[in-house]
Amino acid sequence: MNQPSPRSEFNSYRASYRDVVNESIAFSGLDIDFFTRAKAARLLDLLAQLLGPTERLSVLDVGCGVGQYHPILRGQLRELTAVDPSAACIDEAKSKNAGVTYLVNGDVLPFPDGRFDATYAICVMHHVLPSKWASFSSELARVTKPGGVVLIFEHNPYNPVTRRVVSRCPFDKDAVLLSRARVIEHLVRGGLADVDGRYILAIPSVRGAVRKLDDALGHFPLGAQYYVHGRRPRS
Repeated sequence: MNQPSPRSEFNSYRASYRDVVNESIAFSGLDIDFFTRAKAARLLDLLAQLLGPTERLSVLDVGCGVGQYHPILRGQLRELTAVDPSAACIDEAKSKNAGVTYLVNGDVLPFPDGRFDATYAICVMHHVLPSKWASFSSELARVTKPGGVVLIFEHNPYNPVTRRVVSRCPFDKDAVLLSRARVIEHLVRGGLADVDGRYILAIPSVRGAVRKLDDALGHFPLGAQYYVHGRRPRS
């Protein structure tokens, strides 16, 4: 599966990715590590809720970049595999994350049908050309086992703070933000069932009481980001 040419711009950010993102979000008073922990916690909670104990799961990260989430995830999963079209980013991720399998991907994900219990993409789809959104979604579904799940996290285009962050980030200059409804539409068209999603980070939180309050606001388009998940039918 081919990420569009803008993803090649990430080659030049393999060593400076954290600094570039932190500069873009500095006005918020938070840093990339906070948002990484927040989304990793939600990803793990969703996997457990939808599929059971995470330590039994084989999971694929599509568009992994420099492997920002992997230090948190790799010890929580049976198997973590990751792909990205940027060879430079894959090299950077490999250098920091032992125990994760990394591959550079092309037009089609380099795996057979039904290879993984779960497949996810975190803030990747807005870098994919809109003309490829359908094939992107279909490929995630294809490599997921029957009964397994696909999860997509994305920026909320209705949140003005999110739009400001994206406008300040140099490698987001060609990004096309897409709504939660649009992601849901593509997952449904990609053959997934039980497709649903929530907005997150209306109140910045990782866990605890503040996270519960943020979760309670998930039906309203207030959060900085959102997630959508769907299940590949068993038959």
